[in-house]
Amino acid sequence: MAEYDFTGTAKRFLLLTGLNYFKNQIRIKRRYSQISHYIMNQFWKNIAWIILMLLTTALIFSLILQPEEKPEQLSISQVAERIIAGETMKLTVSGNTLEIELADGKKAVSQKESEAGLSETLKNYGVTPEHLSLVALEIKDESGLKFWLTMMLPVLLPLLIIGVFIWIIFKQARTGVNQAFTFGKSNIRLSASFKDRITFKDVAGLNEAKQELIEVVDFLKNPKKYLEIGAKIPRGVILIGPPGTGKTLLARAVAGEAGVPFFFISAAEFVEMFVGVGASRVRDAFATAKKTAPAILFIDELDAVGRERGAGVGGGHDEKEQTLNQILVEMDGFERDTRIIVLAATNRPDILDSALLRPGRFDRRVMLDLPDINDREAILKIHAREKKLAKDVDLRKVAIRTPGFSGADLANLMNEAAIAAAQKDKKEIDQEKILTSIEKVLLGPERKGRVIVPREKEITAYHEAGHALVASALKDADPVQKVSIISRGRAGGYTLKLPLEEMRLKTKSQFLADIAVAFGGYISEKLTFKELTTGSSNDLKQATELAKHLVTRYGMSENLGTRTFGKSEDLMFLGREIVAEQDYSEETARKIDEEVDNFLNHAYKAAEKIIKRHKNALAAIAKTLMEKETLEYEEFNAVIKPFKLQPVKI
Repeated sequence: MAEYDFTGTAKRFLLLTGLNYFKNQIRIKRRYSQISHYIMNQFWKNIAWIILMLLTTALIFSLILQPEEKPEQLSISQVAERIIAGETMKLTVSGNTLEIELADGKKAVSQKESEAGLSETLKNYGVTPEHLSLVALEIKDESGLKFWLTMMLPVLLPLLIIGVFIWIIFKQARTGVNQAFTFGKSNIRLSASFKDRITFKDVAGLNEAKQELIEVVDFLKNPKKYLEIGAKIPRGVILIGPPGTGKTLLARAVAGEAGVPFFFISAAEFVEMFVGVGASRVRDAFATAKKTAPAILFIDELDAVGRERGAGVGGGHDEKEQTLNQILVEMDGFERDTRIIVLAATNRPDILDSALLRPGRFDRRVMLDLPDINDREAILKIHAREKKLAKDVDLRKVAIRTPGFSGADLANLMNEAAIAAAQKDKKEIDQEKILTSIEKVLLGPERKGRVIVPREKEITAYHEAGHALVASALKDADPVQKVSIISRGRAGGYTLKLPLEEMRLKTKSQFLADIAVAFGGYISEKLTFKELTTGSSNDLKQATELAKHLVTRYGMSENLGTRTFGKSEDLMFLGREIVAEQDYSEETARKIDEEVDNFLNHAYKAAEKIIKRHKNALAAIAKTLMEKETLEYEEFNAVIKPFKLQPVKI
């Protein structure tokens, strides 16, 4: 046995740890430097705005306060001479100031004695009462609000503007500092922010999942009966299911049923570029929930921070690992608080850390599957509550046509149908709009405006006719529900096949039938036009992938035995499978290729045999497609009925 170099490994580990430590320190300093630079930039920017506003204010006041024409300055004796000569039309007394309006339209000002009245002063200069009677005399009160505004506004307004700008500067500076030192605060939200209260009655299907969560709700309402008998409620409950199955909706329903504070946060909000910020936010989130215990803390998309430790980069200083460690401690550490129940949701349970799923933390797992036909019908009824449906709408038929749809897909389906009806100025949603929306959700909107030459239309018709014909002639293939040569999304045409029954398992014969149906369009083009097009590229890709999975994943190859081939590894920081480890020899790889070819050739020959035997049926389907462009289930069966196709087993 070769001797292992523990010393060299330890040195490399210490070197890597040191490098990561210094890297994170540099990152922290760089972040603080960016924040300081931002604050200083904002400060000088605001100073520039203040100077600009002061200059603008000074300019405005200079224009407003500048008189149109400077009045003539007269002495009191000159005023008396003008009155005696009859050149004065009006006198306005405002305190000790005299405003004089002359007969020629000009204006003048003068000052009287403060101790004596105006008439007494003018009398000393020879002005008689008869002279004054010819002059209009007006007295202004200088003690009103207008006077004080006139006096104080030019002084106070610039000071007020300066004060407002200084307040804005300090507020922004304080905000910048707070942002620099409050990264550790979690952005946790209460369910009170949700507009509508959700209960289990608003969640269709998921009966087993709701039953598991009813126990949690009952514990929060009546904890005494559980504690008296010695029962301990699960510390954490993790909701696992494909996207769109209603994990977040079910968590909101738990909050609505329990009637306790419900705190909501996404796991991605814990992660920050600063080392330790995620852990600080976890502590803050749990501390906030503890203040209102009993309470529920819901963490959405847990896999953002709960991935297997040691799979990423950064060693022990990796921010996600620090955050995960803090979650582990908060859930089952030295200060465990049983009054806080943690709900979490993920669609990637395979990559979660094993310590997170052990008893005492997320020790209860609630599985959410895609809805079956009955659940889909119930979900459609819920989403149809606020929509005006026509009397002919049968949601059961819609549920039959939507196998594999999640709750979110069904909600989108009903919304698309409502939009389509509104665009046609209809008052109700009919069955046709709902069924058409199924293809829109699956493939995309119709592209009727796309110009197709007659030759290309004919090729597309024969291509889709080949798929439909092979599917109708194979016993293990799903029945054809609709065939269309109208372009949708990236597809030039499509053949919609749906199973008659809900099935969780799939047999080898069904896989081979799917491969043969995929070859139907390719063979139809080849035999009809003696030429091939690029339209079959996606069909060939799907057929090859299916055949490869039969050999490497499902163990359905008789020659290679019951084992799988290839081991996939996830790079946790990318979240996607990009490395596949080959755990078999080159000789086995050659045999795998041979088995894949055998499956493909077997399905190809079966499809070719069907199309050669039923050329007339193929031509009839293609001709009808070129005329109508779309064939529904009843129309398609009417076309192939005269040819009496006998389903065969591949």
